[in-house]
Amino acid sequence: MDTEDRPLVWLEDRVQTPPFSVTARIEAGKLLRLLQRGERLGMPHCRPMPSIGPHVHELRIQDEGRFWRIVLRIDPDAVIVAAVFAKKTTRTPRSLTERCRRRFRAYDRAMED
Repeated sequence: MDTEDRPLVWLEDRVQTPPFSVTARIEAGKLLRLLQRGERLGMPHCRPMPSIGPHVHELRIQDEGRFWRIVLRIDPDAVIVAAVFAKKTTRTPRSLTERCRRRFRAYDRAMED
């Protein structure tokens, strides 16, 4: 890993095959690696999610008959993944946004200690 790469911190969930196809898992890995290197991604791969918090984004991965989402926050020193889920509706479930907020708050508290 280059000294400028940000570490990838997984709070919960994982990107693994199954349920991801091998192709979707590789795409997710490539997009996460770009974010670790400090690159900015836009649509269709990534969109901001200010409803969860500042610097929070949703990676969008199209798979075989499914759409995966990876909710993450890009901090200056790390890329923090809060959730990985299959998107089934046009809106992100409120329970998921609340869960991500809680996970990010818990991470921030742990980093303060």
